[in-house]
Amino acid sequence: MKIQKNTNIVVRSSLALALVMASGSPVQAESAESITAVKNPMEAKMMEGCHGMKEQKQKMMDNMKAQDAALSELLTKMNGAPDDKKVGLMAAVVTLMAEQRIAMNAQMAKMETEMMQHMQMGKESMPQNPKINAMDEKAGDAKR
Repeated sequence: MKIQKNTNIVVRSSLALALVMASGSPVQAESAESITAVKNPMEAKMMEGCHGMKEQKQKMMDNMKAQDAALSELLTKMNGAPDDKKVGLMAAVVTLMAEQRIAMNAQMAKMETEMMQHMQMGKESMPQNPKINAMDEKAGDAKR
């Protein structure tokens, strides 16, 4: 029972983290037309990068949902198993969680590298970026 409770906490924490990541993203939805309609080549390249990161984030979220479903299925199987099989299934749950964590860390490191490259590229185009300018104007209005 305690293992199930701990596993539920882990699953809920993972879902909460995923929700925070999804709702806190500063990247706004951009259509393919708006990316190609941009006149500044640097801005267009940056917008393509934003669009690519948005797709990558959605793919990651879908993958996390699939992993959560697989883990929930394994937990259900473990909880309904006879006592002599629970230890083996418990080991499978722990192994799966460790594998998922390792994969998630690798994905996060890859995304961080890409984000840093994107931000470095964006540094050169910030004066022309309408989103950055709009954020600067809002911040200036708030200070007044």
